[in-house]
Amino acid sequence: MKRQTQAGRISPAGDGSGRSRLWGPYLSERQWGTVREDYSPGGDAWSYFPHDHARSRAYRWGEDGLGGICDDKQRLCLALTLWNGRDAILKERAFGLTNGEGNHGEDVKEYYFYLDSTPSHSYLRYLYKYPQAAFPYGDLTAVNGARTRQEFEYELLDTGVFAEHRYFDVTVEYAKADHDDVLMRITVDNRGPEEATLHVLPTLWFRNTWSWGEHPDRETRPRLRAVEGPRAAVTVRADHPRLGSYDLRCGGSPELLFTENETNQERLFNAPNASPYVKDGISRYVVDGESGAVNPEREGTKAAVHHTLTVPAGGSETLRLRLGPAGAQLSVARGFDGVFKERIAEADAFYRELTPDRASEDEARVMRQALAGMLWSKQYYAFDLETWLAEHDLTPWSLPRPGVRNREWFHMVSDDIISMPDKWEYPWFAAWDLAFHTVALSVVDVGFAKDQLELLLRDSYLHPNGQIPAYEWNFGDVNPPVHAWAAYFVYMLEKGTTGHADHAFLERTFQKLLTNFTWWVNRKDPSGRNVFQGGFLGLDNIGVFDRSAPLPTGGSLEQADGTAWMALYCQSMLQIAVELVEHNPAYEELVLKFVEHYLWIAASMDRLGDLGDELWDEEDGFYYDVLRLPGGQAVRLKVRSMVGLLPLCASTVFHPQQLSRLSGLTERLQRFATRHPSLSVTLASAQAGSAGGPRLLSVVDEKKLVRVLGHLLSEDEFLSPYGIRALSRFHAEHPYTFWVHGEEFRVGYLPAESDTGMFGGNSNWRGPVWLPMNALIVRGLLNLYGFYGDDLTVECPTSSGVHKNLYEVAEDIAARLTRIFLRDEEGHRPVYGGQPLFRDDPHWRDLISFYEYFHGDNGAGIGASHQTGWTGLIAPLMKLFGTLGPDDFRSGTARTTGTTGTTRKQSP
Repeated sequence: MKRQTQAGRISPAGDGSGRSRLWGPYLSERQWGTVREDYSPGGDAWSYFPHDHARSRAYRWGEDGLGGICDDKQRLCLALTLWNGRDAILKERAFGLTNGEGNHGEDVKEYYFYLDSTPSHSYLRYLYKYPQAAFPYGDLTAVNGARTRQEFEYELLDTGVFAEHRYFDVTVEYAKADHDDVLMRITVDNRGPEEATLHVLPTLWFRNTWSWGEHPDRETRPRLRAVEGPRAAVTVRADHPRLGSYDLRCGGSPELLFTENETNQERLFNAPNASPYVKDGISRYVVDGESGAVNPEREGTKAAVHHTLTVPAGGSETLRLRLGPAGAQLSVARGFDGVFKERIAEADAFYRELTPDRASEDEARVMRQALAGMLWSKQYYAFDLETWLAEHDLTPWSLPRPGVRNREWFHMVSDDIISMPDKWEYPWFAAWDLAFHTVALSVVDVGFAKDQLELLLRDSYLHPNGQIPAYEWNFGDVNPPVHAWAAYFVYMLEKGTTGHADHAFLERTFQKLLTNFTWWVNRKDPSGRNVFQGGFLGLDNIGVFDRSAPLPTGGSLEQADGTAWMALYCQSMLQIAVELVEHNPAYEELVLKFVEHYLWIAASMDRLGDLGDELWDEEDGFYYDVLRLPGGQAVRLKVRSMVGLLPLCASTVFHPQQLSRLSGLTERLQRFATRHPSLSVTLASAQAGSAGGPRLLSVVDEKKLVRVLGHLLSEDEFLSPYGIRALSRFHAEHPYTFWVHGEEFRVGYLPAESDTGMFGGNSNWRGPVWLPMNALIVRGLLNLYGFYGDDLTVECPTSSGVHKNLYEVAEDIAARLTRIFLRDEEGHRPVYGGQPLFRDDPHWRDLISFYEYFHGDNGAGIGASHQTGWTGLIAPLMKLFGTLGPDDFRSGTARTTGTTGTTRKQSP
């Protein structure tokens, strides 16, 4: 077969067949310390498989590495390995602290950046900053371990290891000449004042799939071996029974080192090794000089191409490698840089077309790095729960046993590429994170976004009872139900931008979500009053109590956010059903079902009269959780938090063109109103608008909306210079306290890190700014603007005397969020706090990290440092307000945003 090696055949978006995505950045940044690798009796995943074991111990379920790629089933991996001549081990993976070691939970202590990627990964660029001095593993662990939760974290820059710029910038690039022909270019820049030596060892290895089970398959395991290649090149041949045969070729005369990807039993467990060649053999050979640690026959299942580079001060060196089909003409000289030139030009053109014309150079940079981070955060995720649980001596009929997680998920089998929140801190999917990821991914790769939405609804993930798995530490926990909203958003964006309405995708998703919706109604509304619970619902420590644990008071917690989430779920399912009615009238009955269900939920949040047991507080003009005590008494927990803002997110507009398809809707609503007069206020809100005009479904009527916005837009409460805080600043001077049996439970304003260990202590919802919630608030405001138009204005900020319509309010919030990442007048990016290196140094200042959340007062990034996942939502927000204006939302002409009414074909 003639190979497609002509430049330009690998398009940035791919060819639609999936072949162009065979190879990608699907390697995790951390496999150690995960639930998958935990076989401890008590479920202590961090201690059972620590970083110190990772270099010597074969993984069971996946692999990790620096700036690496692998095939889509992670059979063969290629990544960067480094040694500065001073470290006690090779740098094969990113180092970080475990949850127990960090004073604010687990945290990676490295500087690496995802700088570029196309959707098909035809071009990839990654940067790692490696100190020339010994990496301070012990110092980072000791100092952070001694600090309290009230102190700052001790970061790698704080150690002084980058003093005088004594470090290497190691840039790894990949370019595809064909779907199975990948070029790798490694550029080492010495930023220091003196000549320095660096050992660079691009490493190729097979994931260990042969050592497990009752009868390990050692006869048919894959092999790596040295073979004769063209003159002036060395070659490693990789033979795999399923993947086929590949060659890794490198120019020059580097040293080839081989060992096995198998556990060093002797080092870790004081047991004999089956072979002298084990996983850490290459490290022991290079660092410790153990000549017998690598295989002299030059074969194994792990191999490294060892280069020793001496780089002058301010100078650079470049290495070129190529991975492609065995026996093919794989040149690492002729035409090599030309392929990179073509791929980079294609990537530039791809992002130029994607970026709004009016975006500045810095805005374009932020968008591109945000989307690059989204694409780099794909990871191969393997987890067969039945096998894993059997290895823990559990069957589907076993009684529960302490320390073994997820015993109710025997049916679950994952063998997929999944968008991860952060491939170091969260190298496992989380259901609601993934839904937000798809919104950002749809801007750059709508096909992959749809695949990800359907993934968790497959039979191999979705529980038979209808529950969507939450996250690896506890699949049975509950994340907010945002899948329906995300599915409708992605569907409408594709329809609006391409003209293709993928009804098959929408219908498949809807049918599976019906099962999940029923699970929510049956499991999370225990009183049958349409007031929902759900536990922590992703908001970790936002409440007075741990919302996933039994209440110290007894009784139950009726959650404003749980109920608002269900109102939004209802609205989203209603939107999908209305869209499907056009092609199948049978869905009209489901439209009516979701209208009625929504009305009941909306009414439950604020019944007629001023009642003390409902979620709305008329005196404060805010929504609160309600504590239902065992005796039936109700107590509002008056914490002004994101919980009380969520109801305004449950706002959706329907337009005459949509409603005209529903012949029985008006009659049924009238009959419903007659039968249920107590819902008349809610129903009136749903029916408001001029005759023949749009209809609004909103939990908040105009009066309540204005009152809630008074809190949201107050700079003394929620409105930060960098977006909407998760907790009102009011609680800085007025913390909320609740006493139970002599014990105080307290919620105060914390703009940065958490000061408690609740949910691991590595996230904080008591003050910082979180992108996903801000995005939902913006969505709600745009929908409300689509209904009220310019007729409704509010003070923004509150008490400023400046009045804005709701589009302008949404735009203002989006601008504040964007400000986190952009250079200010002094060249400083708020995301990096007070770090002068990121402000002043040309080799740092344009490298942007997309953190998990942001300081509520100064915008500094906090938490997971590579959670581009949902923080990548900044890209669609920038595109939205860089492309559309208020006229596009008035009367619902911007349905491509998944917000309001009628179809308009334009960018998202």
